Amino acid sequence: MKVIFLQDVKGKGKKGEMKEVADGYARNYLLLKGLAKEATNSTVKELSAFKESEEKRKGDELNKAKELAEELEKLTITLSAKSGEGGKLFGAITSKQIAEALKKENISVDKKKILLDEPIRSLGYTNVPLKIHPKVTANVKIQIVEEK
Repeated sequence: MKVIFLQDVKGKGKKGEMKEVADGYARNYLLLKGLAKEATNSTVKELSAFKESEEKRKGDELNKAKELAEELEKLTITLSAKSGEGGKLFGAITSKQIAEALKKENISVDKKKILLDEPIRSLGYTNVPLKIHPKVTANVKIQIVEEK
């Protein structure tokens, strides 16, 4: 029996996929639990319409991510911290602090998306990559100045 998966089923198929499965498995498990529905002409048309709308949504998401990346590339964030001799910071600038500074600029980015290998421990400029979208990464210039 041909079915269209409504949810991911481990080892069988992913959401939106159409596959041939055993009749008993389809009737007694997949259809009964609402994990899939039988592939008829109308459901196949529904599936194609769903895939089209998903493609359009993903394209819009990618375009918004690219626009945000362009905006972030132009931006310079200035943070102040206490420092000692030679420009070494007493603490460190973490991704959480960078995320808070971006929020003040009306740009909300999850701190997990800030790809900071290790905290910033010195004064000056640092380019910090941000993974906005799986296909889009932007660099933000962070300036660390001495706190007065």
